[in-house]
Amino acid sequence: MTTPESALAAGHHPAPAFAHFRLLRLLGKSAQTLVWLANDPRDDSDRVLVMPRAQVTDRARLQRHLETARLAMRVTHPGLAPAVEIGEHDRWPFAAYERGNASTLLEIGGSQGSPALDVARWSMQLLDGLAFAHEAGLAHRDIQPAMVSIDGNGRARLMGLQVAVTPDASPAGEGGHSVSNLQAQRRAAERDVLAFGLVLHYALTGQHPLAQPDTAAAIALMPPQGREIVRLPWTTSRPIPETLRVIANRATDRQQRQRYHSARTLARALEGWVRAEEATDGGPLALLIDRLRRNGALPSLPGSARRAARLALMERERTIELAEVVLQDPALCFELLRAVNTAEVRGAMIAGSGPVLTIRRAIAMVGLDGVRRAALSLRDWPGGLSSGAATQLEAAMDRAQRAAQIALSLRRPGYDAEVMYLVALLQNLGRLVTCYHFPDEAAQIARLMQPAPAEHGAADEPGMSEQGASQAVLGVDIDAIGAAVARHWGLDESVLHMIRRFGPEAAVRAIESDDDMLRATGSCANELVDALAMPAHHATTALQRVAQRYARALGVTLRDLQLTAQGKSLHGGDHEPGPARHAA
Repeated sequence: MTTPESALAAGHHPAPAFAHFRLLRLLGKSAQTLVWLANDPRDDSDRVLVMPRAQVTDRARLQRHLETARLAMRVTHPGLAPAVEIGEHDRWPFAAYERGNASTLLEIGGSQGSPALDVARWSMQLLDGLAFAHEAGLAHRDIQPAMVSIDGNGRARLMGLQVAVTPDASPAGEGGHSVSNLQAQRRAAERDVLAFGLVLHYALTGQHPLAQPDTAAAIALMPPQGREIVRLPWTTSRPIPETLRVIANRATDRQQRQRYHSARTLARALEGWVRAEEATDGGPLALLIDRLRRNGALPSLPGSARRAARLALMERERTIELAEVVLQDPALCFELLRAVNTAEVRGAMIAGSGPVLTIRRAIAMVGLDGVRRAALSLRDWPGGLSSGAATQLEAAMDRAQRAAQIALSLRRPGYDAEVMYLVALLQNLGRLVTCYHFPDEAAQIARLMQPAPAEHGAADEPGMSEQGASQAVLGVDIDAIGAAVARHWGLDESVLHMIRRFGPEAAVRAIESDDDMLRATGSCANELVDALAMPAHHATTALQRVAQRYARALGVTLRDLQLTAQGKSLHGGDHEPGPARHAA
């Protein structure tokens, strides 16, 4: 029997017929489906036909296939191409789509790939539609570059949802949803997201991953079925921004647990990156600033705000004691720093001065009544968080405060203790506000950072870095979040420099300025706390790495770090709690 594919390959003239269409050109194919450019002589319009690669010979299966396809037509979304016709010819079911001025990704994807922002924008449209279909209980099952339609205005649609269905599946809406059916739907949805990650790879590079034009063939070579790894190459014809690289690589990660498990989470990561790149409203940073205005940076720890409010009613001579209480609550510290670093306040009260980075100075500026107002403005713990999210935030605050205390132990003589404490604390600003304002995303980031136990005695699979995990989930790195908040408060570039921790791969060289000393000391303290939080069999190696990184810059040894972790000061005996006791 002559197939549509063989008819065109044989060079039939005029163009071979398929139902009432004339087949013009094969646009793409996979092991499952064919994508044709066709003409409809009835109105002389071009159509894109998507059909299975093989006939559905069993009449009952064909009928189920068509019923399911027609039900899929009811799922309408701007990111999903609507089928203008569903039918079958010679037991080949098909869906017809308008061609218009659109082209498939396979047609426009040259060897250089497409511009990163363009790819991210149309990917967001497609993923939003794919997520909508998944939530309606439908999976695509054969996402390919030839299924992606993009018009001249950058409007993208995904074709084939009405065709790439399993012929044996019952039509949606019939019968109950058994556990096995729901599991199968979830697995199919996750496979769709993986296939889309391969399409994203192709769009950015212009090269088929693993040299496989069929995404299903590439998936078969990847873990857990195969051993091939799909990652974006470092050298590409067009530059790929680092955060977008992280997002794309996570979509095809060799560890299944690290991949995106839903189209919605991949879309949100891309949206976060696009909004940050465009610096427009609606991205995670803009959303965060809006939430800061409404809810503050953090909720006050239990009892801290009330204690500070009571102390603010005492005599002025108790300022040092008041500062010590404030320093015990990160939320109140941050609120005072915000209050005194706005351009209006600095311009009116300390014209020509730089940012305020001590609590004592902040108290002197706003007065005791100002401290009381700041304390009472904070939301009570846990600020609307669920119990699990509150536990997550509390643990992050504990770690930040411990790092700030360790920074005091590492502090060189002559450096103000409050400044040192606050720099180390502010190096956790991005992590803390993410835990409070994006708790679900913070939990995802934490999961991505966890190492995966390996089998058969092999080394554990490493988790992602915090920066990489944040980029993969939110589309921006955790330090950029902290910098956006600090900039919103009015802190200048010198402070933004100090509160940005050294990246995990960054070299820590000799210190050239006081700002660099404060930054390096705080960063070392925070890395030390992160290392101590690791499982015992990883902690020793992590501590050695911290010592090696900061040996030249700070003159510390592994033994020094072990002593500071025990509360010992390197420059003046045992470390006493309470940063105000160490004020210069």
